[in-house]
Amino acid sequence: MLQWSSMKPEHLINHPTLILLGNCKSLTTLKKIHAQMITTGLILHTFPLSRILLYSSTLSLTYSLTIFNQIINPSIFLYNTLISSFASNNNPQIAFSLYSQILTHKTLKPNNFTYPSLFKACGSHPSWLHHGIALHTHVLKFLEPHTFDHFVQASLVNFYSKFGNLGLSRFLFNQIKKPDLATWNSILAAYANPTTTYTTTTSVDEQDTTGLAIEVLCLFNEMLLAQCRPNEVTLVAVITACAKLGAFTQGSWAYSYILRNNLKLNRFVITSLIDMYAKCGWLDFAKQLFDQIPDKDVLCYNVMIRGFAVHGYGHQALSLFNEMKVAKVQPDDVTFVVALCACAHVGLVEDGYSCFNSMKDVYGIEPKVEHYACLVDLLARGGLLDEAHRTISTMPMKPNAVLWRSLLGASRVHENLGLGELALRNLIELEPRTSGNYVLLSNMYAKINRWDSVKEVRKAMKNLGVSKLPGSSLIEIDGVLHEFLMGDKTHPSSKEIYVKLEETSKRLNTYGYNSVTREVLFDIEEEEKEDALNYHSERLAIAFALIQVPSNSSVPIRIIKNLRVCSDCHESTKLISKIYGRGIIVRDRNRFHHFKDGTCSCLDYW
Repeated sequence: MLQWSSMKPEHLINHPTLILLGNCKSLTTLKKIHAQMITTGLILHTFPLSRILLYSSTLSLTYSLTIFNQIINPSIFLYNTLISSFASNNNPQIAFSLYSQILTHKTLKPNNFTYPSLFKACGSHPSWLHHGIALHTHVLKFLEPHTFDHFVQASLVNFYSKFGNLGLSRFLFNQIKKPDLATWNSILAAYANPTTTYTTTTSVDEQDTTGLAIEVLCLFNEMLLAQCRPNEVTLVAVITACAKLGAFTQGSWAYSYILRNNLKLNRFVITSLIDMYAKCGWLDFAKQLFDQIPDKDVLCYNVMIRGFAVHGYGHQALSLFNEMKVAKVQPDDVTFVVALCACAHVGLVEDGYSCFNSMKDVYGIEPKVEHYACLVDLLARGGLLDEAHRTISTMPMKPNAVLWRSLLGASRVHENLGLGELALRNLIELEPRTSGNYVLLSNMYAKINRWDSVKEVRKAMKNLGVSKLPGSSLIEIDGVLHEFLMGDKTHPSSKEIYVKLEETSKRLNTYGYNSVTREVLFDIEEEEKEDALNYHSERLAIAFALIQVPSNSSVPIRIIKNLRVCSDCHESTKLISKIYGRGIIVRDRNRFHHFKDGTCSCLDYW
């Protein structure tokens, strides 16, 4: 029998007592093991001591700190062990308290293993994010730049991406000579799921999500060239980017890569694939994949319900919601958001009300601001503007910009100028630099020919330095993504595209089509307004598709637009689908529009 004083390190690691510790599930059992470690002297060794600290911290914060406080001269290794555990178990206060002890210690100094856990703690909650910047200065102060290991660098990349500073996150990433898989995944996830929640007032709707998603694919290509083998986390980021771009071919390639390389089709991969197919306009593929999942969880149901919602299939979304309840899968906050959105897109006011009320009455879920936003959108779209306004005024929390924007958009549709102006005043307070808010009101004024008011709104935008977000449309042809801006002439096929545009306009005129110029923002002649509308980005993309894709093709033209489709483009696209006998699917900022034989799936309710 080996005595503790003569044990070698490998004997300590595999000691039977530590194996028992690894299987410990209760504080009572842990105390017995702790007593055994004391009587055998095992507790005097650093590694066994770190293990008891680690496991006790997950069972009892108080007991773990009691053990730690009895150590006469704890090493930096023991400090790091406990900091890591507390940071991982959502106790950032204790983690930083221990870090403060290190800073005031006479001989100890933080090292490369101290900071990754602390940065993780900073990113765990918005109130702790600002501590990360100060912590970065400590890294520069206490660690020599040449001693930074990849864990510290990766933690900085990950922290700044959560902080919303994608530029600094990318700068730090570029300083890493040979990023490992975890670091690649951090930067890919940062671009795939950008956040500006804590550091800027920029609306999420106005982020350059297209450019960021393209950057994900570029980074992924660099990763493959660097011979770093991707895993499931990598592919989720790539598939998410493909979903945002509507890049069906690249997304399908990612799926085949997973299958070829025997990667796990875990719930995150599967839900990202369902989301990608739905957002690329292949709802049937999304449903087929969904149906193949044997044990569907709430995440799978949520993403499929959302798919039905954005395509305007409200009844199917509600049917799936009911199926979910029969399967005894407990809905969560997100479930009700997507179900309410489904009701809003097709005007199911009563069903939406019932869904909203069931949250608290049936499931005990307290509605959040997101749910009230969906309810307001449901009421406002349905023409119940006063009730929507009353809901905003009486809700138990402060309304956010999404609620006021829903009211503003519906006020434009239903021509309620008073509520529209009220909504904009509140929006300007919350988002003074978001151009879409001003554009909505400008459209409302233009619709009723109040051009002086249009000019006043445009003047206010100019004084504040707010510029209108340019409309852009993406279309994928033979696996290649093509992007068009309004009036774009930079495409290699521009000459042919504009010839096709002229032909399309003539054929529209022969069918008696008149441009919907009421909402063009400029007080210009009708002929000039028509020209401006003809050169909208989706019109260019459709013209390009008509040139490139054979006329006898049964595959619909699929376009992704970054803004809400305008009334004129909506009307003209319906007619183009009839004239050319082509199915056209347009995904705008809010939903999908399926154009076929002169009609749209939204039934002009958008």
